[in-house]
Amino acid sequence: MEKQIEVEHRARFSKERHDELAGFLTKNGQDLGQDDKNVYFFLFPDKLLKVTDNISKNTAKITGKLNKIGNGSGFEELEFPISRVDVEKAVKLFKDFGFTNVHDSFQSRHNFMYKGVEIALKYSEMWGYHAELEIVINNESKKEEADKKIMSIAEELGIKLMTEKELKVFIEEKEKELAEKNGK
Repeated sequence: MEKQIEVEHRARFSKERHDELAGFLTKNGQDLGQDDKNVYFFLFPDKLLKVTDNISKNTAKITGKLNKIGNGSGFEELEFPISRVDVEKAVKLFKDFGFTNVHDSFQSRHNFMYKGVEIALKYSEMWGYHAELEIVINNESKKEEADKKIMSIAEELGIKLMTEKELKVFIEEKEKELAEKNGK
């Protein structure tokens, strides 16, 4: 099995900036289409498990991210497809096995490819308007090159990427809110 590592960076911004980027990428990039999803995130101290119901593509999958946002830009992922009819069953299974730190989120998302970087323009209740800039690699030695390319494209587009520290603080705050909401 070939290793798949997502090198990804994030940025948060206003709706106006989101719409401006969408217009630019529609004209100057490759439009990969709408990609709306219901995602169930099972949170761990150092990794993430998620069940994704991709509404736009009529698909579903289970994904394990072997790193956590705020702990570096490289995320080794293991994923496998499931039937959309099995999404609720998968979520119930994980909850019944004791994975109770869960966050369910609807993500409105539109994907573009721009100069070799996939850019997902998103909106979710937790993140607000934001973007994820990503390159998938299969060899850890290519990570630095991918990071540099993403940073270069972000600079060209006037996107201020969040630092690892900003991401870590943001995620910790949101996880604390989630724990309070879930009564923990």
